[in-house]
Amino acid sequence: MKFHVFFFLVLATSLIFAQQSYKPINEEASLEVQQLLKDLYELKGKNIISGHHNYSHHLSKWHTYVKSNTGKLPLIWGTDLNRYYNEETINSIVKEAIKRNSEGYIVTLMWHTGRPQDNPPFNWNNSTQGELTKEEWKDLITPGTLLNKKWESRVDSIASHLKKLQNANVPILWRPYHEMNGSWFWWGDKKGADGYIKLWKMMYNRFVNYHKLNNLIWVWNANAPRDKKNDEAYDYDFYFPGVNYVDVLAADVYHNDYKQTHHDDLLKLGKGKLIALGEVGEVPSPQILNKQPMWSWFMIWDKWAETHNTPKQIIDVYNYPRTKSHK
Repeated sequence: MKFHVFFFLVLATSLIFAQQSYKPINEEASLEVQQLLKDLYELKGKNIISGHHNYSHHLSKWHTYVKSNTGKLPLIWGTDLNRYYNEETINSIVKEAIKRNSEGYIVTLMWHTGRPQDNPPFNWNNSTQGELTKEEWKDLITPGTLLNKKWESRVDSIASHLKKLQNANVPILWRPYHEMNGSWFWWGDKKGADGYIKLWKMMYNRFVNYHKLNNLIWVWNANAPRDKKNDEAYDYDFYFPGVNYVDVLAADVYHNDYKQTHHDDLLKLGKGKLIALGEVGEVPSPQILNKQPMWSWFMIWDKWAETHNTPKQIIDVYNYPRTKSHK
């Protein structure tokens, strides 16, 4: 009898958890976000969605390249808000995102940005890949400081553009401050509750609770861990803000580094949440995808489709039976 009661409790808990997994972390999420997340969960473990990143100065180039090689189009269209301060660029991104959504594409946006104390345009080496001192980081995460206020102002600028997409009913796979477990961005390798986790929660609260941005699916996007001298990426869990602040967990994989642990550890950390390949250089082979079936999507990084993959590799991943492309 005790066994049956225990089994029932486990089953009931599992069903409740499964139902909760479909829900966005933002309780006020738009209907479009709710539907997209539900659609992604329905494909979980069955299909992997194809995607491609395009730089902001050529917003469709690599979708066209994939079509010319495979006869198919990536279902996910992505770009970067790194040049948000350029009015022509950001307006073209917003316009293209609205157009893509209306055509049935899934839109994903990221944000390479310079250090909070710097002004745009940002120098890649000294600002985006620069560093903050311990004192500067403390100021950044302390409400009311000059650096914190400057950070808020920049986040508010991004929010204003995301609101245009919200007004157009466009759901976004939003993956800011990515590769945080790496050593190459100013927000990177900040361990602990007052490190990157604090920054992520600050952005979430500013966007969701202050700006009422409800069109975002929050994609926490690490790099695949690696022990490469002067280019390390550390274990996922040092930087994870918890399942209550994340809709999807993603990893970036370059140099064909598809270790099984990169997939399995992310799956374990997410406790049933979706996992994805946020960026890839070399595409995963069908053999890799058979061994790592829970990736929800992959997104090839811009020109790496041509510079680091053969046409056959691109064809193979698009002809893989589980790959979903644009209709």
